[in-house]
Amino acid sequence: MKLRRDLSGEDLAHLLCRDWDYRIIHLQGSHLVLETATPSHHRIAVPAHSNLRVGTLNAILRAVARHKGVGRQDLLKSL
Repeated sequence: MKLRRDLSGEDLAHLLCRDWDYRIIHLQGSHLVLETATPSHHRIAVPAHSNLRVGTLNAILRAVARHKGVGRQDLLKSL
């Protein structure tokens, strides 16, 4: 499945909060800091830009998939 090219950082953060049990902790500069406690503690920074670059989006999805123990394709289906 191809990555979306029109996904903003704020949209990605809200999708991760809604579907993958993350919550927005705070805004630091132009980045949203998200945190989860399941299955263990994990923090990730998401740029609050209008359109995320493909490499940035791929790196965020790879980190979330690795932490949650799911495939990257499962994350892409929720987008």
